[in-house]
Amino acid sequence: EKMYKDLLEYLVKNLVTNPDKVVVREEQKEDSKLMLHLSVDSSDMGRIIGKEGRIIRAIREIINSYGMKNSKKVLVNVEENK
Repeated sequence: EKMYKDLLEYLVKNLVTNPDKVVVREEQKEDSKLMLHLSVDSSDMGRIIGKEGRIIRAIREIINSYGMKNSKKVLVNVEENK
């Protein structure tokens, strides 16, 4: 389980200017679903979302592909750090 959180943290921390503000929370959903709640500094939201959502789509694809390898559905939810 922790590997998904670590992978997401690693990817995101290398994209943002405030890596210390990156927080990932795990929430186990029904059966084999895992929800990762990602929050970053508000100034880094654009870096994570990307133009037309390309970056967050790519991040979700990487995490989900990694999950599929282990028969797990992993969802990534982005929240703004207050």
